[in-house]
Amino acid sequence: MLSNYRDIIKAPVITEKSANIASDERKYVFKVDAKANKSQIKDAIEKIFNVKVEKVNTINVHPKKKRVGRYFGMTNKYKKAIVTLANGNKIDL
Repeated sequence: MLSNYRDIIKAPVITEKSANIASDERKYVFKVDAKANKSQIKDAIEKIFNVKVEKVNTINVHPKKKRVGRYFGMTNKYKKAIVTLANGNKIDL
């Protein structure tokens, strides 16, 4: 299934809304694999960034319809993870 930690964590989400969430210095938003569960996300963040994770909240982002000219399609589905770190931990993005 998802054997490598780098397969689970795809990218950080850097938007205005995620910056507001991260303003308390302990929460970070990541784009993760749609099949990953909370414990896999927690283990991957702890191993990759060498921090202690306190809590993981996940959000399934459903595909949206898009059109380019006369062609219709859908965006990819993915999962967002809001990771809360323990006190004294920080990730430099």
